[in-house]
Amino acid sequence: MIEKNDWRLQGDEECWKNERFFHKKYTPYHENWEHDHCAFCSVKISEYEDDLHEGYCTLDQYHWVCSECFEDFKEMFCWQVVND
Repeated sequence: MIEKNDWRLQGDEECWKNERFFHKKYTPYHENWEHDHCAFCSVKISEYEDDLHEGYCTLDQYHWVCSECFEDFKEMFCWQVVND
C-alpha cells in the first residue's frame, strides 16, 4: 500500500485521478525531444541504451509513467490501460 506521504507524490494528485494510458515502447512526443521522465520518480525513458525503453503514457502521449510507479499508483488513482 502506498502511503499518502510517498516522496513521489508532488501535490498534483487530483489531475491523475481516472487517467487512461497506453503501455508502449518509448517514442518522442516531438521530433526535437530525445527523452522523457517518469512523472513520479523522474527516471529517464528514451531510446538510449542505459534508459528505460517503455512505460505508460497518457493518451496524448505527453506524460510518461514508468512501470514501477504505474504499478504502485494504479489503484490509488484508478488508472486504466486502454491497449492491454
